[in-house]
Formats: sequence, C-alpha cells, structure tokens
Amino acid sequence: MGKAGQALKQVLETYDISQNRLAVMMGTRRGNVHRWVNEMADPSADAVLEIRDGLEKINSDAAEEFIRLYLSKSTQND
Repeated sequence: MGKAGQALKQVLETYDISQNRLAVMMGTRRGNVHRWVNEMADPSADAVLEIRDGLEKINSDAAEEFIRLYLSKSTQND
C-alpha cells in the first residue's frame, strides 16, 4: 500500500497544503485525504486524478510534483 499516499504526503508537506484544504478543493471529506496520506487506504485511479485536479487548483507545481512522484520508480521495497 502507499505509493500515492507517500507522494501525496510529501507534496502536502513540501507545499504546505493542509489535508482539509485539499479535501475542500476535491469536494471530498478530509477523512479520505487523511486515510490516503497515512496509508490506511489507497486512492482509486479516479481519486488519483481528482487529487491531481485538486492540487492544480491550489498550486500547479504541487500537482505536477504529485504525478511525478506517483509515477516514478520507487527505491523502497523494490
């Protein structure tokens, strides 16, 4: 579990974006974002796109970084 969650956590910390702010921009509950960031649940493919879109509304660099991290090869557990 967790590549999307790891990428999201890093982006939120790097760009100082709160889980609540992202949730509002996505039109979802903060609890969903919390579960993804803390790797309690993986977002669906559709949710990954919604995360990108929500981040884009806040900071386009954050959205690009999220996708870059999400699509990059992981050096952990490979």
